[in-house]
Amino acid sequence: MKEKRWLLRKDYDLETVEKLAEALGVDKIIATLLVERGITTFEDAKHFFRPSLDQLHDPFLMKDMDKAIERINNCIRNKERLLIYGDYDVDGTSAVALVYSYFHAIHPNICFYVPDREKEGYGISKQGIDYAHEEGVTLIIALDCGIKANEQADYARSLGIDLIVGDHHLPGDEIPNCVAVLDPKRPDCPYPYKELSGCGIGFKIVEAYMEQKIGVKLCDTFQEHEFGKRKAQETLKLKLLKYLDLVAVSIASDIVPMTGENRVLAAFGLKVINTCPRPGIEAILRHSKIEPRNESDRMGHPEEGYFCKSLNITDLVFLVGPPINAAGRIRSAFDSVKLLLCESPQNPKDVETAKELAEEIHKFNTQRKDLDSVATETAKKIIESSPELQRRKSIVLVDDNWHKGVVGIVASRLVEAYYKPAIIFTRSTDDMYVGSARSIKEFDVHAALEQCSDLLEHFGGHKCAAGVSLRPENYEAFVARFEQIVEEGLADEQMVPEIMIDAEVSFADHITPKFLRILEQFSPFGPDNNVPIFLSKNLVDTGFPRRVGSNHLKFSAIEFEKRSRPYSAIAFQLGDHLDRMKRGSHFDLCYMLENNYWNGKTEIQLNVKDIRFSE
Repeated sequence: MKEKRWLLRKDYDLETVEKLAEALGVDKIIATLLVERGITTFEDAKHFFRPSLDQLHDPFLMKDMDKAIERINNCIRNKERLLIYGDYDVDGTSAVALVYSYFHAIHPNICFYVPDREKEGYGISKQGIDYAHEEGVTLIIALDCGIKANEQADYARSLGIDLIVGDHHLPGDEIPNCVAVLDPKRPDCPYPYKELSGCGIGFKIVEAYMEQKIGVKLCDTFQEHEFGKRKAQETLKLKLLKYLDLVAVSIASDIVPMTGENRVLAAFGLKVINTCPRPGIEAILRHSKIEPRNESDRMGHPEEGYFCKSLNITDLVFLVGPPINAAGRIRSAFDSVKLLLCESPQNPKDVETAKELAEEIHKFNTQRKDLDSVATETAKKIIESSPELQRRKSIVLVDDNWHKGVVGIVASRLVEAYYKPAIIFTRSTDDMYVGSARSIKEFDVHAALEQCSDLLEHFGGHKCAAGVSLRPENYEAFVARFEQIVEEGLADEQMVPEIMIDAEVSFADHITPKFLRILEQFSPFGPDNNVPIFLSKNLVDTGFPRRVGSNHLKFSAIEFEKRSRPYSAIAFQLGDHLDRMKRGSHFDLCYMLENNYWNGKTEIQLNVKDIRFSE
């Protein structure tokens, strides 16, 4: 296990912390956490702790949104055939389900399409455009893809098909020639928030269409006498709310920043999932052993939620996202879209269809786990048997037998194990090498791929993750150049995993009921609003540490000098520390505070990230 660097954050102004603590009447630790997140005033804190749908930006601030809505209006008015096209991952399939379900209710002449991962690869494919042409489609709305689809846009136009792109990936040098290209990351797009998910872009399209039809906007403020407009705004909120469960799933699974609009959308999406989940999502969760509460209990106490535990973003990441992804990895993402389109708990057909599809997708996910496990172990053996590979600062591997659907997961596993940028390739049916790149936070893998673009057939993605394809004859040259870029771009000390600690706390002095209540309101958590990591020093175990599961360490910690109340702790993959803890050694912990639900009870637990024992 790699040794980790502990870094205590100090990138905040102490005077600002003190002023905010006084203004809010909170502990300085709480004020510190807020300032670290860019929240420096009472008004900032109000928006942070009380997310509201009227905090969302006007969708028409997004470049080309007016053109997109005008074209959609014409499509519906003229009863044209409309196709919703999306990527095969969680973000893409949830985006397709959201936009399709809304427009299908008002425009039955509609269909959807998701490319085959193995045969078509990522993005808008010629095969998908040909399908649209055969179906008599005259307008395609592409979601979570298309920002670099210049040739595909031209091809669609040659067949008489208009294209609206709704993407959130980084654009290339030239924007596709389409009816509208909606992407906040366009250099010429004035939209204030740049980090929406692909499904988030789809939601903004629906929001814009509904606002135009109803005649009010979520962000509008009205006078007291404008009762009709305020009532229309509330109706708009209720109509949009039903789609936010899908947006929350996409935000969680695509690991976009949990800031600004994303945090608002995720917060309300979680409320929908926890109170009235669509059958598609509930069916997935039942396979994860998350059971609904007794129906009579729900009727009596609806505020306690639908499930036996309150679901959070982490639950969506680990319990909902992987099964949805698995369908596209193993067979067809059409199944995932169909599952997410089961949206009415009152419709017995939706409920039954969701159960059947979730059963199939559960099998795919089990198969995906097996493929992932075998490929990961094979990759590790290759690395461990080669001193040359171990010396490199990057990992680039190819194996014709690895399944295309799991190469991204394998790359993630290797980054976690070796803390190096990793790209895993396999051979596709057209004899190309296709792969997925994952990176550490210190290295921009997308920028590195740009420096290798002359060797690549295609690439696209983000700073930390990307898809890439190349010809086999260019593989060795690519490996050498990519390693050189990583070698020059990463210092040795950056190759050591880092734990950024938000604050040092004392069990006795800081972890109070009020502190915990306020801390819960920092959720939903995610990138740029991560669960706070705390440091506590000079702790001892209360006497019964044990190893559980796959080398996890379960124990109970107490402050030695202050004899504070003990806290239960779980340290994943740190079971090798058991002997030292049994000997009564003193230790420091960095950890997250979390609610642990077990056997119908919830207790505060320390989720330990690392342990340092005193000499």
